[in-house]
Amino acid sequence: MYEPPLHRVDDLAQMHALIRERVFGLLISNGAEGLVANSVPFVLDAAASKFGTLKVHVARANSQWRDLQASPDALVVFQGRDHYITPSWYETKRETGKVVPTWNYTMVQAKGRAQVMDDAWLARQIEELTQALESRRAQPWAVGDAPADFIAMQRRAIVGIEIEILDIRGKWKASQNRSAADRAGVVAGLEAIGDEDALAMAQIVRETSRG
Repeated sequence: MYEPPLHRVDDLAQMHALIRERVFGLLISNGAEGLVANSVPFVLDAAASKFGTLKVHVARANSQWRDLQASPDALVVFQGRDHYITPSWYETKRETGKVVPTWNYTMVQAKGRAQVMDDAWLARQIEELTQALESRRAQPWAVGDAPADFIAMQRRAIVGIEIEILDIRGKWKASQNRSAADRAGVVAGLEAIGDEDALAMAQIVRETSRG
């Protein structure tokens, strides 16, 4: 992806944190019929390789896993917080009028090689994904809450895929190119909107320096 130095993030822990927060990634591969993309939830094992390893499952009826067997190169995109930024929030608008709209966002892109895994691996991935997502709830559901024969039937309908990350890139586009006064205006404007995405982006702008 296009990465101006001002927006590039090289901190692996920061990129991993975004993946864990925004687990629903876009899995992209190149198959017999060209490019294929599916949105699926991932588990990140940060200790499994230098840049971490992604674990996922897809429906057995989804041909992407067969494409990955034939051509294992994969790209996974994790979209973080994003928000439209109106130039009306900039102090520069009042000073010169020389401003245009933009979009702030955070994103991680991970490239690696995919491998289709066995049933024992798949059972562990299901448990790990469930625990990661259900732990956010006051009364978490567990795989063991469902009948074992039902879970076994469901497991036969999916395929596990592991992707060792070989290259990972982070981009935090958060008004770093604007003056302190303009950034303050962006924060105030987002906070005035007040919804979850706006408040999250306001915090990112506040925390992100100009480099």
